[in-house]
Amino acid sequence: MALDHVRDFFMRGAGQDPTADPNVTLALFMTRWITHFCAPVFVLLAGISVGLMVRRRPARDIARLLITRGVWLLFIEVVVLSTATTFSPGGIPELGGRTVVIMQVIWVIGISMILLAGLQWLGRPACLAIGAALILGHNLLDGLWPTSGPLDPAPLWVAAHAQMSHVFGPFLVVFFYPLVPWPGVMLLGFGASKIFELEPARRKAALLTMGTVMTTAFVVLRALSRYGDPNGWQTQPAGPVSTVIDFLNTTKYPPSLLFLLMTLGPAALFAAVADRIAPPVRDVLATYGRAPFAFYVPHFYLIHLLSIALGLWQGFALRQLLTVFLFYPEGYGVSLSMVYLVWIVVVVSLYPLCRWMSALKSRRRDWWLSYV
Repeated sequence: MALDHVRDFFMRGAGQDPTADPNVTLALFMTRWITHFCAPVFVLLAGISVGLMVRRRPARDIARLLITRGVWLLFIEVVVLSTATTFSPGGIPELGGRTVVIMQVIWVIGISMILLAGLQWLGRPACLAIGAALILGHNLLDGLWPTSGPLDPAPLWVAAHAQMSHVFGPFLVVFFYPLVPWPGVMLLGFGASKIFELEPARRKAALLTMGTVMTTAFVVLRALSRYGDPNGWQTQPAGPVSTVIDFLNTTKYPPSLLFLLMTLGPAALFAAVADRIAPPVRDVLATYGRAPFAFYVPHFYLIHLLSIALGLWQGFALRQLLTVFLFYPEGYGVSLSMVYLVWIVVVVSLYPLCRWMSALKSRRRDWWLSYV
């Protein structure tokens, strides 16, 4: 996740989409592709964590927690993260001087939590069925729903299944993440949470089976290219590498059925064997995992600040960098290898904060800690 955001803010030709061209270098494509796993796993694990509360907390308490958390996440997205992305709360000249609000993955998590607050009363099996139906069936809308880009103006309802932007007075709200089928992913996690209540051997077997089925389904359905993704694939004249890139280039906005099979299948396989990771490495990864919010919010500010430092060093004016990376000046940026170096600096720099927050959560049970 952080790697993709560093690429956005630092790579020469900021804002380019490496998946848009099947002839892109394999290194650049994989830099983008590997980050596809983040959002689906975030949302699925959020649903699983709520599902694991069912046995120890009444539904009324779960509903209250989900609603308050959902509203809190919407506030964070609209105010805190949008400011981190633009550094221009007073407006961006390239977008008519309006204050830009960018609705990314945090907003769909927040809305999905609010929806789950009501649907969880139906029970985990029903939520599993609803989630699966949303994931399996939403691509039926591909030929019916209006399509647009993140900066294309459209009626507000279009954001349910397509990227778009909408003006609210002095604000330009950019729906980068369409809503559907993200609530389905959270419902799927909530319904499937019983797997994580099984004893270890059975849990691993179930995860291996699910992961194998989903990954195989992705390969078969993608090869047939009949349903599950509006972006078909074809054999590329440039060679097998370009063909593989095109095969893996599934649709993220909104996440297609094939996109979710491609990411959640391998994620389930990884979860089945994650305990085999060497303890020192596992402990470091777990430190980040226990404090995701303490990493997610500051990492946007740190990346943007570092990109400003780079821009100033390269001779650009500060005002040229107080904007969305899409509008960074021509000539700004570094190579892909330098992107990886900055990514490592960002991740390592935030480790002490995550370790402190993880330790705080382990020894205290203050109510506000569940929101950070």
